[in-house]
Formats: sequence, C-alpha cells, structure tokens
Amino acid sequence: MPDPSLIAENIQAVRARMQAACERVGRAPDAVQLMLVTKTVAVERIRAALACGEFLLGENKVQEALPKAEALHESPAIWHFIGHLQTNKVKDVLRFARLVQSVDRLDLAQKLNQRLAAENRKLEILIQVNTSYEESKFGVAPDQALELIQRVAELPHLQIRGLMTIGLFSEQEAPVRDCFKRLRNLQAEAQILNLPGTDWETLSMGMSGDFEWAIEEGATLVRVGSRIFGAR
Repeated sequence: MPDPSLIAENIQAVRARMQAACERVGRAPDAVQLMLVTKTVAVERIRAALACGEFLLGENKVQEALPKAEALHESPAIWHFIGHLQTNKVKDVLRFARLVQSVDRLDLAQKLNQRLAAENRKLEILIQVNTSYEESKFGVAPDQALELIQRVAELPHLQIRGLMTIGLFSEQEAPVRDCFKRLRNLQAEAQILNLPGTDWETLSMGMSGDFEWAIEEGATLVRVGSRIFGAR
C-alpha cells in the first residue's frame, strides 16, 4: 500500500495542475471539483485521501462500492456512481450514491424513477454522452442526447444536473478536446430547452490523462484516480 503521505503529495500535485489549467483560460480554481476515482482502491488508501480533505468519491462498480461505502459510512465521503449501471443494480446503487453520473438510456432512467418513487425521494443524475462515438463505450449518441434529456426530464424523481463523458483514449490533443467541446456544445443546447427541474452546471469530463484539457474546455468536475492512488 502506498505511503499515505504519497497520496497527499499526489493530491497536491493534481490540484496544482488543475489550478494552472484554470489560470490558463481565465477560470477561477474553485470552478472545478476534483473527484477521486476509487476503482480497485482499498479502504485504507481512501481514508488517507479523506484525511486530506477530499470527500468527493467516484465508483465504477456497485458491488465494489457497497462494502467501501459501508466501511466509511461515518466519514464525510460523498459517493457518485460513474460506471455503467445495469437496471438490476438500481436498488443497490441507491444505497450509497448521492448522484449517478452514467444515465445513458431511458429504460435505466425509468427504473431509477420507479424505485425512487417507492422510496419517496429524488436523485440527482448526469446524462452520459458518448462524445467519442466509440462502440466500446457507453453513453447516448450526441445526436440522440437532447431527445433523451427531454424524456428523462419528465420523470419526477430524477433531477438532471448536467452531462458526463469519457474522452477519446488518445495522446493526440485535438481529437480529445473535440470530445469535450462536443459535450460543452450539448450543454448549451440543453440549456436552451429550459426544461423544468433541470440545471446544467455540471460538466463531468476529464480523467487522469486528460483532465487539464478538459478543464480548459469547460469541465466543472474532473475524475482522477491513477494519478492519485497509483496504477491499478
């Protein structure tokens, strides 16, 4: 297990790079949230990050998140679900997730709404968009996103808070930035719809390899794992 001080140093380094990216494009550093991705990360390593004041955590798998959330239930951790969500996991994801970032199809949204209605509560969500058009990735196609958004906005127990994407896995800057620009443009189009019960403050985009580009293109939340916890 990495020394907790190393995790603290990594967090400090990431935050410094986030601030520099904001400064390059004239954004306030506090305009971008840092989410720590805890996929395959042991609870004690997560505790080390919590000790640094980092409370926003993202998990990719429901079955991995549940025991971690239970172990850390007395901590100030705020959990988001960021992975592909199967409809048969809806009941379980609602046990820990404050927000689900990966709503990408109507049947999933309907299942979430149905369960939330039974529990008499609401849930904040993001709509996941496949801005890289890769068949290997989940997310609604960009040209179908507005239609999905309008349908999901009709579900009373879901509150759309923005959009999420995973950029193209590439070391070439331009095509990766294009993915982020595509999401930002969709955000602008969604705002014009002026749908009740929605807001578009959150653009969740950018991970360990591309979060600085994402910030420069308008991200309000970046999801960073390996640069903080080390390679999986």
